[in-house]
Amino acid sequence: MRMDNPSSGRRRGRVTIKQVAEHAGVDPSVVSRVINHDPRLSVRPETRERVVAAIKELGYRPNAVGRSLRTARAGMLGLFIPDFANPVYAEIIKGAEAAAAQLGYLLVTGSASGSKPGTGHYVDLLGQGRVDGLLLAGTDASSALIDRLNDALLPWILVNQRVSWARRYVILDDERAGDLAVEHLVDLGHRRIAHLAGPPTSDTARRRRAGYLAAMERVGLAHDERLIVDADYTPAGGAAAIADLLALDEPPTAVFVANVASAIGALHAAQAAGVEVPRDLSLVAVHDLPLAGYLTPPLTTVRMPLEDLGRRGVELLTGSDPDAPIEETVDNSVELIVRDSTTRPPRRRRKTLGAADHG
Repeated sequence: MRMDNPSSGRRRGRVTIKQVAEHAGVDPSVVSRVINHDPRLSVRPETRERVVAAIKELGYRPNAVGRSLRTARAGMLGLFIPDFANPVYAEIIKGAEAAAAQLGYLLVTGSASGSKPGTGHYVDLLGQGRVDGLLLAGTDASSALIDRLNDALLPWILVNQRVSWARRYVILDDERAGDLAVEHLVDLGHRRIAHLAGPPTSDTARRRRAGYLAAMERVGLAHDERLIVDADYTPAGGAAAIADLLALDEPPTAVFVANVASAIGALHAAQAAGVEVPRDLSLVAVHDLPLAGYLTPPLTTVRMPLEDLGRRGVELLTGSDPDAPIEETVDNSVELIVRDSTTRPPRRRRKTLGAADHG
């Protein structure tokens, strides 16, 4: 695991609970119970808001030992993911759940997908003492949301994502994944290698794109922006993106796909268009889920330590000062799994590869 040289944390003022209580016009015991998410505390919402405002205004930071999750009060941790339909998050959940159980916690998992109240609503609920900490795995991590977590004094960590306004995260070495994929295709003899990228707003997609570009430059292959197509991390997104690549005057002979779900759609659409994988087109994707080996043909992948990522997220959340910066990369066990979807490039390029079926 790699630590990314976090800078020192912000200086904490020597503000006491008594000073916060005086500022908010309440008894110190009320401040203490708000800080510790005591579910038995019965005060008016405006009183609680006044205490939180006083804490924020005075810059009060509870004692790290007092806020440590080693003395958990609810015995539960929360994990938020974008969508239960994405199989990648099942692996992260598996690792997080195992680590939580080992530490004596119950893991509660929720999805932001299709939720009318939105992530913020759940954060408000969880901030009322229902969980002892929250892992945000690829979900909305806006600056407003991070402010709400801090206002609620709820310890949190970002999993599999980074944002400029939050310095508490654990991620994977996605640049390495792009490097391994391109290196494999180059070794097979491919020179026109495309990248079926992820959403441009996704941190993982940006890092995989960076790995692809760095590897292409390292081996001396010219950068062609037409060979990079953005797509959602879904089969439908992959199918639409591969159609754009196959429609080029000079289509690629190989594609590095940023996500296995996108690759499934790309594989289906290419074959529906009469493009045989790997005879006409080689495909390699990030994430080696069990289903990858059962596709036709079995998919070459870059295996990422998703379970280790979930496990490490829980360890960092429960074992660190809630105010301390965390910038860590889990870089063990990133490896190429070669299957039948990649081979040497075709000797003669087909003039017309057809349009992909988006169905």
